[in-house]
Amino acid sequence: MSKPDLTSQLKNVSKKDIKQIKDAEEMLGPEPETMGFIKNIFWGNFRENMVFPYPEEPTEERARCDEMLKELDTYFRTEHPTVEIDQNQEIPNWVIRRYFEMGVFGMIVPKKYGGQGFGVTSYNRVLERIGRSCGSSAVMASAHLSIGCNAVTLFGTEEQKQYWLPKIANEALSAFCLSEPDVGCDAQGQHTTCELSECGKYYIINGEKKWATSAAQSCMFTVMAKYKMTDPKTGETKDKFNAIIVSPDMKGVDIFSRNRSKCGIRGTWQGRVRFTNVKVPRENLLHKEGKGIVLALTCLNWGRCTLAAGMVGAGASAYEQAIKWAQYRYQFDRPIGEFELTRERLARMGAFVWAMDAMLYVTTGMVDRNDEDIMLETAVCKVFCSEYGFRCTNEAMQVMGGEGYMTENEVERLWRDSRINPIVEGANEVMHNFVFGYGSKQLGEFMLGVKANPVKNIGAAMKIAMELFLGVRRSAPKVTMADSSLDVHARTLSNHIREFSHQVKLMFKEKEEALITNQTTQYRLSWISIWIHAMACSISKMDKTVRSDADAKQVDHDKAMLDYIMDYGTYKINGWLRGLRENPDGAMLKASEKAWEFGETLPNSDYYIPESTPDKDAHGAGKVNNQDGIQQFSGGSLFIEQAKTATH
Repeated sequence: MSKPDLTSQLKNVSKKDIKQIKDAEEMLGPEPETMGFIKNIFWGNFRENMVFPYPEEPTEERARCDEMLKELDTYFRTEHPTVEIDQNQEIPNWVIRRYFEMGVFGMIVPKKYGGQGFGVTSYNRVLERIGRSCGSSAVMASAHLSIGCNAVTLFGTEEQKQYWLPKIANEALSAFCLSEPDVGCDAQGQHTTCELSECGKYYIINGEKKWATSAAQSCMFTVMAKYKMTDPKTGETKDKFNAIIVSPDMKGVDIFSRNRSKCGIRGTWQGRVRFTNVKVPRENLLHKEGKGIVLALTCLNWGRCTLAAGMVGAGASAYEQAIKWAQYRYQFDRPIGEFELTRERLARMGAFVWAMDAMLYVTTGMVDRNDEDIMLETAVCKVFCSEYGFRCTNEAMQVMGGEGYMTENEVERLWRDSRINPIVEGANEVMHNFVFGYGSKQLGEFMLGVKANPVKNIGAAMKIAMELFLGVRRSAPKVTMADSSLDVHARTLSNHIREFSHQVKLMFKEKEEALITNQTTQYRLSWISIWIHAMACSISKMDKTVRSDADAKQVDHDKAMLDYIMDYGTYKINGWLRGLRENPDGAMLKASEKAWEFGETLPNSDYYIPESTPDKDAHGAGKVNNQDGIQQFSGGSLFIEQAKTATH
């Protein structure tokens, strides 16, 4: 059956939404030949070979990684200035050098280019350990490796690899320049441009980048820039994107802000970089012309995993501290851990950390195997771990009470450092929209195709009609690769998949085109798919425990965590299913209209307004930021300054 053009079938959707859909389709490119795990559950299928058996690294690599983790653990316990980094808002140069000396900052670079040659799972084990002790270091490592080194490792030419990789694996940081003053999650809306010079040997870059982690300390940037290309077949000219290597010493590169003071991850520096007629050799192009978005999305797959790894580490650290506090903090003549509400918090934290760990390493296994179509899986991993990792730090602060709020007890730093993660690497609201939209797209197109020509597709039409109008659900998928001791949980998982797919189809029928913009419904369906994935990963992790030689105490612990994750996940899924039809959405929309109207009565001059708002009446009319008492950071490349100092 031929696939219908989705946008041509939408009659009551705004031009803005149609454009957004078309832009997304063009950015994501053609559908992979095989559907990944998440897409399959939208269809009611369970692709168990993607989550079973639980992934494991090669024995030799795991042993090497264990050695690195041992050295790193000793370093964090005896040398690392975590509190100083947070309070002084800077990671000292000697700390950065230590990370290079230990091989951490070159761990995913191939050995032949001077790196450690580790896979994705080993890399994330290290990021998890860093996340336990220093969120700032975890972010610096992830930005440098996942989207800095990785861009060259995966997409560089041999000449680019030989020149840059030994340097950024052993000596100097790298940065990724994607976000702009008015571009965050909307990557298609970039304004930075690159044009070919008249001689055809150079790209001329103009624009401005924001939130470039470690830009001031880096020897190279991967810069994303809009590039006009003409289709030789149609003659149509479109905006595509190039990824180009730029060094800070190039004429026209201005790091006019090294950093701004912020709530958490205070040791990291996010620079602002202005490019004015920067002349870059054409040989500095990464990948191919017009394929910059492919590079960015691929690197984000890695970055979303490492963000999750940092959250697993931070969540575990907060959980363990909360347990100890609950055991020895007495109120009403007993440890507070004896009270049921405190026990509930500890149980939630333990189960969340256990499930986050399971999802993270199932996902890194997919990346290590080079599985096709895993963009949804990495996005889901990011959403789940950023959400529940932050909840762990929040729960720990509540368990510790006033002491949790004190700087010296460190939980408040974990809390502040963790808060950024639902925002970055794709805000979770956008990710929910993506999980539903990309996850259900092929199913929706299939249903549209059947609806458009039911006679030609009589078999499929009958099945869908029976499901939509008679409530005859398709058979639940079978789970065959889990140990028989997990049959109860496997059946629960299977039934959730069947019901989820059924409800997705019903939402297509009941809401029709309105579902395209009905984000609250998309949010509920996205969360259901995420929890189904969390359950599947957790069962796989338990399957590994059961089949291993783990001691009885470990098996009992893991079983209790799995039991609670399955029950808690079922509780959440049932709530979201009920919320598909019983919800306050109508009242919410009316209230939001009144809130918007109220906002119109507030004077712009009393409130902060986005610096790059396209509303000309509001531009520059907002409240002026008061910088008094806030630490300021100068401009310029610290890397260049240090290089000059070293040569004199």
